[in-house]
Amino acid sequence: MEKKAIKERIEYLRKMLDEHNYLYYVKAQPQISDFDYDNFMSELTKLEKENPEFHDEFSPSLRVGSDLTGEFTQVYHKYPMLSLENSYSREELAEFDNRVKKLINEPFEYICELKYDGVAISLTYIGGKLIRAVTRGDGEKGDDVTFNVKTIRSIPLKLRGTGFPETFEIRGEIFIPADKFDKMNREREEAGEVLFANPRNAAAGTLKLQDSKLVAKRPLDCFLYFLAGEGLPYNTHYQNLLKAKEWGFKIPDVLQPASSLQEVYYFIDKWETERKKLLYNTDGIVVKVNSLEQQRRLGYTAKIPRWAIAYKYKAEQASTKLKSISFQVGRTGAVTPVANLAPVQLAGTVVKRASLHNADQMALLDIHEDDTVFVEKGGEIIPKITGVDTKLRKPEAKEIRFITHCPECGSVLQRNQDEAAHYCPNINGCPPQIKGRIEHFISRKAMDINAAEATIDQLFRHKLIKDVTDLYKLEFIQLVMLERFAEKSANNLLRSIEDSKKVPFSRVLFALGIRYVGETVAKKLANYFISIDALANATFDELTEVNEIGERIAKSIISYFNSPENIEIINKLKEAGLRMKLDEESSKRESHKLNGKSFVISGTYSKYSRDEMKKLIEIHGGRILSSVTSNTDFLLAGMNMGPEKLKKAEKLQIKIISEEEFLEMIR
Repeated sequence: MEKKAIKERIEYLRKMLDEHNYLYYVKAQPQISDFDYDNFMSELTKLEKENPEFHDEFSPSLRVGSDLTGEFTQVYHKYPMLSLENSYSREELAEFDNRVKKLINEPFEYICELKYDGVAISLTYIGGKLIRAVTRGDGEKGDDVTFNVKTIRSIPLKLRGTGFPETFEIRGEIFIPADKFDKMNREREEAGEVLFANPRNAAAGTLKLQDSKLVAKRPLDCFLYFLAGEGLPYNTHYQNLLKAKEWGFKIPDVLQPASSLQEVYYFIDKWETERKKLLYNTDGIVVKVNSLEQQRRLGYTAKIPRWAIAYKYKAEQASTKLKSISFQVGRTGAVTPVANLAPVQLAGTVVKRASLHNADQMALLDIHEDDTVFVEKGGEIIPKITGVDTKLRKPEAKEIRFITHCPECGSVLQRNQDEAAHYCPNINGCPPQIKGRIEHFISRKAMDINAAEATIDQLFRHKLIKDVTDLYKLEFIQLVMLERFAEKSANNLLRSIEDSKKVPFSRVLFALGIRYVGETVAKKLANYFISIDALANATFDELTEVNEIGERIAKSIISYFNSPENIEIINKLKEAGLRMKLDEESSKRESHKLNGKSFVISGTYSKYSRDEMKKLIEIHGGRILSSVTSNTDFLLAGMNMGPEKLKKAEKLQIKIISEEEFLEMIR
């Protein structure tokens, strides 16, 4: 294609993908399949990479993220991000209403909105383009998370329509929908990773990740509900939000004008029930004076606006009898106490079980036999016990203590100094741990062997498998002798096991179930060390030099490979034909010009993304370190680089090179 035709195609794809982003994420009216969308996005990304002269920082290709984030810088808010006054009763709302009446002494109108349980964000637009995204921080200043926020597809990079001010801010809440949060936690559980406590914590943690490619994989969404700036189109909060919706912003549908406190109460009563049907978490409502002129006259205290208030719903709670506490053992050996309850209706579902998390939580609650307990849904999702009705406790009731031995194999439980959980150390002899590791091994993102949990349980009970290596020894005659195993299902299982030998090394590494080594970490380790043998022999320092591999992960990897049982399993998997190193295509290098040289990269670059820079270092034989140490050879300095890395490099007399100097090294 000629350059003119390439440019036209790029511009066409950008415009089309922007439109489909808006239809899917804001309007919820998709018009093309995910498959077609992904194909168009792949084509655009490829064309932009091959033709960097047509770069556009507002291209929809940024939605897939990059690792351009770097360290977060602190930015002062032009308009402070204050908290809202909270109320918990109608009497407190009435007091607020009376204060407003006295201060402005003229008719006014409220706007009622839902209060979203997410992470506050402020977006700055100049000339209709997203320039900056900043967290609330301490109200005066927050973290610049622009690169991460650009991956959220419901947030427009460029505005639609006309009539927006040259410069303005719009504020809202970043959140994770409840159904997508549940899916995310299921995937983390499969990977043996710590589960997120609730959607808000997950959203907050995601926004602070240093790699926006990881952010792009998380299902973040955003509602926007407040405009600030000069030259807003209307003098009312409500009309400005409706106008902002025309510009492409995802404005909540739940916006209700109220001319009296009685109408506010009606809104509260309606949504106390209706909110339970929503796919996102709300914990109350917000009442705002609609007129911007009246807002200005009401003003602010040092901490809150006088023209708005939040009404918090009481968390739905139920009391029920504690029948017993059972202790579950996961594949990592973590023991979790679970309360078995007399069935009770809570937030639209019947609750029979609730997590007690760990020994500390049990001790804090002071749980006794046959207690009456209070149950809430944490974040409206996970049932949890929040208290005990001690008035109903029988005098002879005994305190329930956390167990000292594994309920499955009898081993003495252990607890690491820096962790809340207790663990069964009998890794290779505790049935739930063994079965759990096999179930993880065969899972879709690991070896993708087509076998149900019940099948694994059946094979384990009949002593046909005692670890993952036995899967590769199964024979047709053994399977058809089992109940519910016909010839077809036996052949399907054996074929799926055989096909798993083609799974790439990074997924094999993930399948091994090394603690804290999830899917993403496994890919980083595979790309860095190339083979299982190199990883097994890596020192602590070598492991922590890998980008994003910290002390905890490094110690876990070393512990895993120090186990003779684990080494035996790896050797048997090698004999079975599994891939224990990167294939030639993945690991090939263009040159050895950077052999033995280690690099730390910081900031952003004009010709390549940070991901592309890392790839260039690796294919020319170099290594990438996550932080500047005495083992660093070069600090590759980009624009807006982290000041701490620069300071440390200068102190250690590490050579600092520019993008042009680096490209000259590999030319």
